[in-house]
Amino acid sequence: MMEYVYAALLLHSSKQEITEENLKRVLEAAKIVPDDVRAKSLVAALAEVDIEEALKGAAAMPALGVPAAAAPSAAPEKKEKKEEKKEEEAKKEEEALEGLGALFG
Repeated sequence: MMEYVYAALLLHSSKQEITEENLKRVLEAAKIVPDDVRAKSLVAALAEVDIEEALKGAAAMPALGVPAAAAPSAAPEKKEKKEEKKEEEAKKEEEALEGLGALFG
């Protein structure tokens, strides 16, 4: 399914309308046999989406990575608070990514 999203992004960046026919053409150019149902569902899903805003929101999200280890000299209470805060931030990032994924099917 990602190839359909990439095709839609390519059409968007080249200022072309995202239609079933245009999606199919891009996919065929990449030697991918298009699925009519997937193309139709993506076009329908993107009809109400402001792709430019979605891309800005995605670019503003921090990259997911491994949290840095707490300093060994930190008090146990501080370590717990830092770990809780990191867990909350990771959860928020996951929720934001899920929301973005829903935009593109």
